[in-house]
Amino acid sequence: MQIIDIPSPHFDDRPDGMELSLVVIHAISLPPGEFGTGRVIDFFCNRLPVNEHPYFRTIAELKVSSHYFIDRQGVVVRFVPEAKRAWHAGVSRFADRDNCNDFSLGIELEGDDSQPFTAVQYEMLNQLLTDIRCRCPLITRERVVGHADIAPGRKTDPGPFFDWDRVRIS
Repeated sequence: MQIIDIPSPHFDDRPDGMELSLVVIHAISLPPGEFGTGRVIDFFCNRLPVNEHPYFRTIAELKVSSHYFIDRQGVVVRFVPEAKRAWHAGVSRFADRDNCNDFSLGIELEGDDSQPFTAVQYEMLNQLLTDIRCRCPLITRERVVGHADIAPGRKTDPGPFFDWDRVRIS
C-alpha cells in the first residue's frame, strides 16, 4: 500500500510507555459536503485559506490532525507518525479510559453523514487496519470504533452511512 507523507504540525508526544490499543474512524469533508477539494489536507497542515469559504472562518483556530486520511479515490495520507499523538479525538472516553488521543490512532475518511463511503475507501481502510495490526497487536476489530462511540452526543462520525460490516482486520 502506498502512503503519502504530508506532515502536520498538530501533534505531540504520547505519555511514556503508552501502548496503542484503539483506532478511531472519523469522517470529514471541507467545505462540509464537498469532496476532492484538498482542503482537509490544508486544515490538518494549518494552511486552510480562511477567506475561501465562510465555514473555514469557524474552524480557522482549531489545531486538529489525524494519523491517516483516506480520500474518496483511496489515496492514503499520513499526517502524524504512529508513535506520536495526533489531535483527533478531543474530549473522549473508551473502556473507562479518558483522553483517547493518548492510546489511539485516528483515521479520517473523506465523507460525511449524508452519503455512503466508496468501495475503494473500505478497501484501503482494511489494508491499513491489517498493516496497523501487525505493529499493534492490542488493536482488534472490537477496538476499531467511530468518533461517535468515544464522544457520544458531541460527535456523529463516521455517520449512519458508514458500513461497519465492511470493516475487516486480519
